Amino acid sequence: MKQSSYDQAMRSINIEADAVKSVAEYLDRNTFTSAVDTLTKASRIITCASGSSGIAAKKFAHSLCCIERPAQFLLPSEAIHGGLGCVQEGDAVIFVSRGGATSELFPIIDVCVKKNAKIICVTEKLDSPLARKSDIVIKMKIDRESDKLNIMATSSFIATIAIFDALLAALIEETDYTLEQFGLIHPGGAVGQALNK
Repeated sequence: MKQSSYDQAMRSINIEADAVKSVAEYLDRNTFTSAVDTLTKASRIITCASGSSGIAAKKFAHSLCCIERPAQFLLPSEAIHGGLGCVQEGDAVIFVSRGGATSELFPIIDVCVKKNAKIICVTEKLDSPLARKSDIVIKMKIDRESDKLNIMATSSFIATIAIFDALLAALIEETDYTLEQFGLIHPGGAVGQALNK
């Protein structure tokens, strides 16, 4: 491996570490509180995004299920072909788009508005089309992506995951979720064995 390749790898780690650390500096407490309250009260939580943001959204939906907040990831391509039938009034729908202008999400958010679902979005652009149609806008901001070309979803992906994990941590506390509850729904693997001795 070239020395420059190793240098780029170390630079990537440092850039991403800074991206996570900065979330605590710009995250608005009132907005975050509104999001936690909404997710606590929602009948069901649906996450929706494309590309790398979709991977982060899918992971968050799984994490929510792990603390018994009924959740599912809705793939945008499936949403516009009938999948939107899962969205009902009383649900919370979380969209992720760094630029807030992901065209695949526009028809989906329009239907969510018509169905009176509560809309939360995570975006860097607070004046974007997605942000303007959302009830709650959680800011995600990075200085740059961590790759040399500043083009891959690296720092932005990590920052999004950090925001979702912060929401998860708050929801665990807010709902008084316990290890006993988790053990019941997680009988598999080493975690299940440890919790269900």
